[in-house]
Amino acid sequence: MSKAVRKGLLQLIFVATLVVTSLTQNSHVHSGNDSAWSDLTASMEKMNLTMATVKPSGHSDTDFVALMILHHQAAIAMAKSELLRGSDPQIRRLAQEIITDQQSEIELMQLWSVKHPARRQ
Repeated sequence: MSKAVRKGLLQLIFVATLVVTSLTQNSHVHSGNDSAWSDLTASMEKMNLTMATVKPSGHSDTDFVALMILHHQAAIAMAKSELLRGSDPQIRRLAQEIITDQQSEIELMQLWSVKHPARRQ
């Protein structure tokens, strides 16, 4: 896959994420839970903005890892919001598992990145 095609795919993913986030925000019925909603959407918005600054390396593995680290960081932020505001024990347990699993995966990807510096194809 050429660098231009990869760049186009990354841009398409970013735009699709923005559209979904926008639709989700616009369809939200305001309630007493606005603060929790704001925390969740702020995590997504931060992820989208940060992902947009990532420059394609020309190596699909490197690009995947760079974007997934940011994606996982957003998932952790959302899970922490659930732990602060959520009340359902099963969902709170899921949020804690997400934090543990995603952090472990971030560490694995960071180690991989150190061992495999970005290379150009």
